[in-house]
Amino acid sequence: MQVTETLNEGLKRGYAITIPAAELDEKVNAKLAEARPEIQMKGFRKGKAPMGLLKRQFGPRLLGEAMQEAVDGAMNRHFEDSGDRPALRPKVEIRNGEGWKEGNDVEIEMSYEALPDIPEIDMKSIRLERLIVRADDAETDTALEELAESAGTFKDRDEGAAAEDGDQVVIDFVGKVDGEPFDGGSAEDYPLVLGSDAFIPGFEAQLVGVRAGEARIVTATIPTHPNFGAVAGKDAHFDCTVKAVQAPVAAEIDDELAKRFGADDVAALRMKIVERLDAGYAQSAREVLKRGLLDALDERVSFDLPPTLVEQEAGQIAHQLWHDEHPEPEDGDGGHDHDHDHEKITPTEEHTRLAERRVRLGLLLAELGQKAEIEVTEQEMNRAIMERARRYPGHEREFLEFIKENKEIQGQIHAPLFEDKVVDYMFELAEISDREASKDDLQAAVDALEEE
Repeated sequence: MQVTETLNEGLKRGYAITIPAAELDEKVNAKLAEARPEIQMKGFRKGKAPMGLLKRQFGPRLLGEAMQEAVDGAMNRHFEDSGDRPALRPKVEIRNGEGWKEGNDVEIEMSYEALPDIPEIDMKSIRLERLIVRADDAETDTALEELAESAGTFKDRDEGAAAEDGDQVVIDFVGKVDGEPFDGGSAEDYPLVLGSDAFIPGFEAQLVGVRAGEARIVTATIPTHPNFGAVAGKDAHFDCTVKAVQAPVAAEIDDELAKRFGADDVAALRMKIVERLDAGYAQSAREVLKRGLLDALDERVSFDLPPTLVEQEAGQIAHQLWHDEHPEPEDGDGGHDHDHDHEKITPTEEHTRLAERRVRLGLLLAELGQKAEIEVTEQEMNRAIMERARRYPGHEREFLEFIKENKEIQGQIHAPLFEDKVVDYMFELAEISDREASKDDLQAAVDALEEE
C-alpha cells in the first residue's frame, strides 16, 4: 500500500492511497480457500472444485468484498501510523473506479478533518462558588397546604351560589352538530373542574357563573383531531343541565393526610417536603455551578476546531431557534406541518459563535473523560431509558424496542449521562467554595443562565 499526502491545511487532511492489485488478488484467493471445503459444485466432490472454476464463479462477488476490506484496512493502518483521529467519518472515493478493471491497482482519495490536540488544564486553578439554599418553614408550610388542596374534595356550595373558576360543576350534556347528536358528545353526571382545561377549548369558561338547576347552551368548535371523526373542526352546541356547583375543600393536615403520601405522620411528611425542596434547590445550584465551570474552561482553552463540526452545530442551533420562534400548528393527523425549507435557515455569526463554544467544550469534556476512563454503565443507561419510556404510558414496550434498534437515540441518551459524569469528576478537581444563599439569589442565577 502506498500513501501520499495531498492536503495538510489546519485540521483538513487528504491522502492518495494505492492498493496493489496483487493485494486484492491475495484477499480473493484467501476467501476462496476458506470457503472451498464447504462448496458443492456439479461434477466434483464437496470441497474438491478447482480454484480456477471457483474464481470464475465467485470471484466477482468476492472481489467487491475484498476491495471494501482493503479500503477499510488501508484507512485503519493510516490512522494507526499517523495517530490522527477523524472528527467525522472520512470521505473515500475510488479515483479510477469508473474505468477500473480486474488486475489493476485501486487508487483511493481519502479526506477528513482530524480531531485537534487538546491542551492540558490545571483544574486546581479553577475556582467556583456553589450556592447553598435550604427550604424554610414558610415554603414548607406552603407546600404542605398545596398537598392538602391536591388531596381535597368538593363540597356543594350554598343554594343559588354561582360557579367560580376552580369550582367543580356536575352536568348532564348533549352535544349536537348541525342539530344532530354525535357519538361521544353526551354524558350524565359529568364532573368538570372549571379552569382545568380538561374539556374542549372554550367550553369551561362558558360555565363560570352557572347555578345548580340551571340550563345553559355552550358553543364550541370540535378540535381537528382524528379521534373526533366526522365532526372534527365543526361548530357544536351543547345543551347542558347543571346538577351541582361544588367548591374545593382542602384535606385536613393531619396524620391521615401524611399516610396518603407515604409518611407516618405530619412531622415525617414535613421532612419529606423539606428533602424534596432542598433537592430541587441543589439541582438548580448544580446547573449554575456547571455553567460556571464551562465558562471557566472556555476562557482557558483554545485550539483549532474541525470546520464541519462547527458548521453542523451552527445549523442545528439555527434550526432549533427557528422552531422556537415559529411554533408549528398541528395538522389534521395530530402531527406538525413543517412548512419551511431547512436549507434556507442560515446560521448567523451568533449561531456560529455559540457552535464554536459547544464544539470546543464537547471535545474538551470528551478528552478529559477518556483520559479519566469515565464510562456510562449499562445499569445507568437502562435506568435513563426506562425514565424516557415512562413518558409514553401504555406504549413502553414499543418505545424500548424502538430504542433497541436506534443507535442515534441511544447516543442522545448516552451523551448527557457521560457529560454529567465528567462534570462531576471535574468538580472534584476544582476549588469550590460554598455560600449560603436565598431562594431569590438562586432564582436570579438560574434566570441569568436562561438569558445567555
